[in-house]
Amino acid sequence: MISSLAASTLALLLATGTPPAPDRPQAPFADLKPAAVLHVGKTADWVLPDGDSVWVASTGPFAVHRMDPVANRILASVPLPGEACAGLAVAAGHLWVPLCGKPNALARIDLKTNQLEDVLPIGPAAAEGGITAGGGSLWMATDAKGGLAEIDAATGHLRRTLQVPAGSFNPLYRDGVVWITGHDSGVVTALEAASGTVLATVPVGAGPRFLTSGGGAIWVILQGTGEVVKIDMATRVVVARIAAGLVGPGGDIAYGAGQVWPTLIDTPLTRIDGQTHRIVRQWTGPGGDSLAWAFDGIWLADYKGGTVSRYPAASLGVR
Repeated sequence: MISSLAASTLALLLATGTPPAPDRPQAPFADLKPAAVLHVGKTADWVLPDGDSVWVASTGPFAVHRMDPVANRILASVPLPGEACAGLAVAAGHLWVPLCGKPNALARIDLKTNQLEDVLPIGPAAAEGGITAGGGSLWMATDAKGGLAEIDAATGHLRRTLQVPAGSFNPLYRDGVVWITGHDSGVVTALEAASGTVLATVPVGAGPRFLTSGGGAIWVILQGTGEVVKIDMATRVVVARIAAGLVGPGGDIAYGAGQVWPTLIDTPLTRIDGQTHRIVRQWTGPGGDSLAWAFDGIWLADYKGGTVSRYPAASLGVR
């Protein structure tokens, strides 16, 4: 999930410095052997599981691709009128794809036909942003001033725009709450989806970006310091900080099998124990940038290589 926002992240890094190197048992990424490798384009990004399939976006061509996780093959490739630049979401029988272009927009793909159905005139605030679905709505940051749009997932109509801290780009819906990272402000905001009320504004540190949930927590990558931060979903406070060394633009994070799985280009995969917060293993080398835990394993995009690879749980030391 790389983008032109690298300059702002590097500025944060210069301002904050990096944490001391922790004890990170490392291994060459080449040691991991995938069960399958699928080539989708010049670049591969934004991995999303959905029911009985896995979606991934590409450039060269601009498209999204639907993969069969059993047969390990591409079921369909859907051309897009622009670059999928800010995540993927599934809701109301459709795949929703934020596009960067002139202007930015939102593509709607029918899951039954695997055909592009519509392109709506509402788009993401920036590349390296995100979109999430829940409560019958889509949630997407639409401007850098802090506009968070709620979109009807059945019709694509804008329901309302909520205000969050400026420079917030990546939302995640869980259990009636929308969590959104404030990359520019160093906070994570929790909003009650039904009312739009801000429940908490949680200071986390420099450059929070991608986030996931699991084990009763929200997990956030800080692009400015390379840490992974754990926020307790019930108390909405930071309960752990893990110095993972993942400084810089791009990246992604997933939760599965009780483990936290961040990725970054050239540090394709890190395994963090969700209970002890210990880094079990960090694999380094070419590859990485987006991933998901699905079908008992990791689906990992190699952004630069244009591929998506499947790593079964057993190959990652998870039983």
